[in-house]
Amino acid sequence: MQTTAVNAVFEGGGVKGISLTGAVRAAEQNGIVFHRVAGTSSGSIVAALIAAGYSAVEMRDMIERTPFKSLLKRGALYNAKLVGPALRVLLRKGLYSGDALEAWVESMLADRGIRCFGDLPEGKLRIVASDITNGKLLVLPEDIRHYGAEPGKLSVAKAIRMSTSIPYFFDPVVLKQPWKERKRSAIQSRASYVVDGGLLSNFPLWLFERDANEEAPIPVIGFQMVGRSDAHPHRISGPVTMFQAMFETMLGAHDERYIEKHNVIRTIKIPTLGVGSTSFDLSPKMSLALYESGLRAGEKFFRGWDRKSGTLKVTMTKMTEPGT
Repeated sequence: MQTTAVNAVFEGGGVKGISLTGAVRAAEQNGIVFHRVAGTSSGSIVAALIAAGYSAVEMRDMIERTPFKSLLKRGALYNAKLVGPALRVLLRKGLYSGDALEAWVESMLADRGIRCFGDLPEGKLRIVASDITNGKLLVLPEDIRHYGAEPGKLSVAKAIRMSTSIPYFFDPVVLKQPWKERKRSAIQSRASYVVDGGLLSNFPLWLFERDANEEAPIPVIGFQMVGRSDAHPHRISGPVTMFQAMFETMLGAHDERYIEKHNVIRTIKIPTLGVGSTSFDLSPKMSLALYESGLRAGEKFFRGWDRKSGTLKVTMTKMTEPGT
């Protein structure tokens, strides 16, 4: 089979990220080899596992073995009805710690000998997160330098933890701001709160623009999840549930936004079947349906993909939002 190297960008979308693995399987079946990968939130998990050498089938099997509710951990004190969760958000700034999610990712990467970015080829993996203290986007591992750390020594699982920290759902990751950096940037805060990269760039196709300017550019393919979560209307019962609804609505807007023509012709658009970003109680049946949705979307994309140009063979004459 003829193989083609591509750079790939994986959009964030919480639990919906399961669908990305199906599209990765379609890419593998069409001889696609991933040169460099990047992602936001759940897309960062898929990107990291690819960088570590996992196949789509292996990722699917791991997902099937993992009950996602087991990744939602908090102390017994915070489980008291109504008061407990609100108290935890007040004290910890999140409903759940995120430790279990980080440990899960760390274990999978360690099985392939990957712990820090230095264990990967330079530039192989890029992860997007949001520093809400300073109001800036972080591209990891490079931007960890601003916090006095070496990019190669940054834990990949910790970077993923930052990128997947949905505000008020998972605790933010707190990074200390070195005095030298605070002085240089005129920043007063001693610590930075880092949360989900989707706040600032949920689908960072721009990450590989510099690579595209090289003499022999490598095609870029985006893996994007589309479709509003109409099947799961939000129940607003307080400030916490209100913010969850706001955040999912924001991610939904990312999914449904207009995308310029030069991006559409290199983007696999994956229907997410009405699943919400924080649907951690997803059934095995629906999990498989998401995977198969990604597989079908990928197969459709590669039937019309031109390996030489890195674009679709079909001419796009009119661009509209999905579903219009």
